[in-house]
Amino acid sequence: MKPIKIGVVRETKIPPDHRVALPPAKIIELKQQLPHVEVVVQPSPMRCFSDAEYLELGISMQEDLSDCDILIGVKEVDIPTLIPDKTYLFFAHVAKEQPYNRILILALLEKGIRMVDYEYLTDSYGVRLIAFGRWAGIVGAYNGLRGLGIHSNEYSLKPAHTCHDRQEMDAQLSKVELRNTRILLSGGGRVAQGAMETLGHLGIREVNPEEYSNNEFAEPVFCRIDPWHYVARRDGQQPFDQEHFFDYPEFYLSTSLKYLQKTDLYIAAHYWNPDSPRMFELDDLKSGVGAKKTMPIKVIADISCDINGSVPSTLRATTIAEPYYWFDPETGKELARGEASRHILMMTVDNLPGELPRDASQEFSNVLVSQIIPRLTGDDPENVIKRASITEAGELTEDYNYLDNYVKGR
Repeated sequence: MKPIKIGVVRETKIPPDHRVALPPAKIIELKQQLPHVEVVVQPSPMRCFSDAEYLELGISMQEDLSDCDILIGVKEVDIPTLIPDKTYLFFAHVAKEQPYNRILILALLEKGIRMVDYEYLTDSYGVRLIAFGRWAGIVGAYNGLRGLGIHSNEYSLKPAHTCHDRQEMDAQLSKVELRNTRILLSGGGRVAQGAMETLGHLGIREVNPEEYSNNEFAEPVFCRIDPWHYVARRDGQQPFDQEHFFDYPEFYLSTSLKYLQKTDLYIAAHYWNPDSPRMFELDDLKSGVGAKKTMPIKVIADISCDINGSVPSTLRATTIAEPYYWFDPETGKELARGEASRHILMMTVDNLPGELPRDASQEFSNVLVSQIIPRLTGDDPENVIKRASITEAGELTEDYNYLDNYVKGR
């Protein structure tokens, strides 16, 4: 089989991302699995695995990657560093016509790059093969619980990004004091399942949506809701058809208030279509201020982080270093300093897996080595790589021709 050389690029996105697609031990495993594949790594002072960890395993470090066939990163690659006529793998964030990345797709086309986007690596049923979503849920729920401690001033947790790994982060959860706190989680995919893992460490009771909305509790509880719980057809038609909701979200309205009015910590981990109803409106939050107190939400951890989207109090994305801001329900604005009795603490970090980069990188690389790189460097009978290739040889590929107006700035 023809020799192939892979280069692992350093991450250049600001704020810095410490994740890596291929940790040291995974490169050794890959080379054992695919002897025709050589892997070199570009030095980086920011990576969660140090250069020394690669060198200790005999992995070559190489600044100039121009002799590589395939270049692999995590986030968008800095445009001046793109090498013409290569194959790249990273999260490009161009296929949804993101305005801020139009300059990137123009560069990919100009340089004749074959761009394989992780987000579109799917099986024959359209199910994504590789993602960081579970880790967003794991860390996002932790940040929500940490925020609850900040709000109540009853306990204090280390920031996740200061923990060496997930084991240390999970150990922090023993400090959580919840009393009769009520936690609501929306969503059912990988992100929500990750959040469930974190909540599972608390040892508190999970109740079903009907119990949650109809009962009072003298103990801490949590509840997870799916679309058939938090939306309904405007015309009242039953039963709920999830496929119809995904295809025609504009036909639906939110029914989530009956849950949110019982909630102290809300964790948003559901997918949201801009044509879907929001979970609530800003006016709904105003009823939670002062003596009325019918909306008792203290903390919102918006893992999905759609700005001014499903959670309208998500005004901006926060950072790993500064993950929270205070929100005033009366004015609908952010505050420099909040009061726990009147304001909501918002957590809206949009790159949560980067808080536990070693763990997240390990899991991501498991799929990359077992399912993606073998197809990329050998046979791909199911066209997994083809379906995820957005540009090639200076052109949009057939599946992404719809981006033509985006490329042309129309």
